[in-house]
Amino acid sequence: MRIDRTTLHDTVFAAVLAAASVALFFLYGPQRLVAEGLPAGGVRDPDALGAALVVAACAPVAVRRRRPLAGLCAGLVPETLLAAFGYGGGAAGLAGFVLLYSVASSGGLAAALGGLLVSLVTYAAGAAATPVRAGWSEHVVVVMALAAVWGVGRSLRLRRAYLEELRERAGRLERARAADTRAARAEERSRIARELHDVVAHHVSVMTVQAAAARRVLGKDPELAREALSAIEHTGRLAMTEMRNIVGVLRTDARAELGPQPGVRDLPALLEQMREAGLPALLHVEGEPRPLPPGVDLAAYRLVQEGLTNSLRHAGPGATAVVTLTHRPGELDVRVEDDGTGQAAPAERTGHGLVGIRERVALYGGILSIGPRTGGGFEVRARFPLKDGQ
Repeated sequence: MRIDRTTLHDTVFAAVLAAASVALFFLYGPQRLVAEGLPAGGVRDPDALGAALVVAACAPVAVRRRRPLAGLCAGLVPETLLAAFGYGGGAAGLAGFVLLYSVASSGGLAAALGGLLVSLVTYAAGAAATPVRAGWSEHVVVVMALAAVWGVGRSLRLRRAYLEELRERAGRLERARAADTRAARAEERSRIARELHDVVAHHVSVMTVQAAAARRVLGKDPELAREALSAIEHTGRLAMTEMRNIVGVLRTDARAELGPQPGVRDLPALLEQMREAGLPALLHVEGEPRPLPPGVDLAAYRLVQEGLTNSLRHAGPGATAVVTLTHRPGELDVRVEDDGTGQAAPAERTGHGLVGIRERVALYGGILSIGPRTGGGFEVRARFPLKDGQ
């Protein structure tokens, strides 16, 4: 059977205290007290019964941390009998102080108050029953000593509880900080994934259409095929540049070459790229243009980019796309529509890119509508709320 270290320490402490108390019990008998000029009236000579009571008073110290209140009650009984029989207790009274301290420092308030009350009552009973009479000053000193020991124990208990609360609070804060960090990382990964999808899907779609056109005219018109291949090269370089800027923020060993995020100011270049890829696209701006918040500016650009990419892939031959930006007080309306007759499945016209656009629009409190137009074609429309002055 394995004994833990605290139990072993308490057992050794109880044994040492019992040995010292028995030695003092026999050393300071009535004759020794008289020889040193101390009052010894009514004090009984040391004997085996008294020694057994001294040991019994000290033994509960061995369980002071496991059963503090029970040990206190068990130790007060032989102490009271020592006083009632008229023995000099030696150092056995220290065991009562140790046990009272243990109750006050390890138990709840009710148990601590109960231990103090039991100690005071048993001391009063022993003082009333003992044949050795003491003055009121001695009783006051003992009562003050009991109260002081109890107060020290309670102070230590409260301090331990306070420190434990601080440790728990620090642990909760650390867990909350870790959770916030994980959420921020997940959000950043999601943002980067959306950016990569928007860039890759758009440029790859444009390159695919241009490559198909080059393949069709390669034998008939080499010059036109060469222009298409040049456009593919230019589009690929743009894609690589944008991807390098996005992925560059993930590097820890080098500083990314960052540039401004695209916005509605870059829509003319985007539409020109779509026209080169074979999708006639027009831009209409209504209302008075005004500076936009960076997040809304980027979201509007990505919405137009994704809408035109879907039109290029699914609208069919001969389709035309129209981009309309409407600036109203407190609102930006972005609309991408085509008149295509392509037979794309609804799931294809609302793939992962438009799902990402839905998340972007919702992030800025906007309203997104995606679906076929009356009379044919497809429309992607978003309305972004703007604060006053924007």
